[in-house]
Amino acid sequence: MAQDLFQYEKMVETALRGVAREALARAARDGLRGDHHFYISFRTGAPGVIIPPQLLAKYPEDMTIVLQHQFWGLEVGENAFSVTLSFSSRMERLTIPFAAITTFADPSVKFGLQFQMPSAMPPDAAEPTLPAKAPTALPIGEQTDDKPRTSKESERPAAEVVTLDRFRKR
Repeated sequence: MAQDLFQYEKMVETALRGVAREALARAARDGLRGDHHFYISFRTGAPGVIIPPQLLAKYPEDMTIVLQHQFWGLEVGENAFSVTLSFSSRMERLTIPFAAITTFADPSVKFGLQFQMPSAMPPDAAEPTLPAKAPTALPIGEQTDDKPRTSKESERPAAEVVTLDRFRKR
């Protein structure tokens, strides 16, 4: 078997993470239009992830956040994004490198991506490239279910998940 010197799987993975980055960048720039909303699962212990200690204690392995009606200050950088969410009526700022994302879904259009976690995170994943800002107190509107969902709770059979497994040589 010939050796893949181009690392096609890595190129595809990078391109698909770019889809998530672009969707988040559009949401940051234009807001979420129509019924669009995002479910984003990520590894909480991955390099570069910044979440409050109480959330890390509650979700030591992975966590799913929902960006729909109540999120603030969405900022998207080259390697990571930051967003402020409400957890039990408390505003918390999260920074999530794109390399830490395990699933990205927009159930409104039945779109989803599932990523394999690399055995070694890329060095740039540990250094999120976002402007450093201190979280600010924001008004809390009418609360909806702001409880983060674990990956098992967020499974949506209606969304089609694209995995790279079907393209891998066996």
